[in-house]
Amino acid sequence: MTDESLFPDDLLELQERLHRAHAEHRACLAALPWSVEPMKGWSRGERFSHRGDVPDSPGWSDEQKATVARLWAEIGQLSFKVGGHPHWKSVPTEILVASRMRLKRQARPAEAPESPDAAEVA
Repeated sequence: MTDESLFPDDLLELQERLHRAHAEHRACLAALPWSVEPMKGWSRGERFSHRGDVPDSPGWSDEQKATVARLWAEIGQLSFKVGGHPHWKSVPTEILVASRMRLKRQARPAEAPESPDAAEVA
């Protein structure tokens, strides 16, 4: 393909899967305790904390650690496939970065904005 705005369907699919894997990874991390290992929390007065009081963390279970590792490995594999796709050999070097950024925007899954401000930023 000579037109840099057109991407092969398989590359678009890979990039969309990569976006989804990143979203799943972020959601997984957000649901986990703040510390991987068990750790005592603290109150705002003891240490600086932009979050206020920080509760004790029970740490992550082996299953939670395995899930995070699996998701991170999936992100790595998809990133490798997107970056190593044969399409990039046909894109001139001077527009390669811009073309990759265009792919990221074009393949982003449609999601409802989390807040009114998020819609303005996107």
